[in-house]
Amino acid sequence: MAKKTLKVTQIGSPIRRTSDQRATLIGLGLNKMHRTRELEDTPAVRGMIRKVRHMVKVEGE
Repeated sequence: MAKKTLKVTQIGSPIRRTSDQRATLIGLGLNKMHRTRELEDTPAVRGMIRKVRHMVKVEGE
């Protein structure tokens, strides 16, 4: 069985955001605008995406 993945793209700048939001983007592997990552669909990743949902676009839900 293939693992479900989510395609996450950064669409918002981390400038003038809190340090924990900046760290969350780095934890997701996103630290530059329009960078895309394929991440495994786990509760931990979902929680990280929820924290920075205003700065990312998610496909594959």
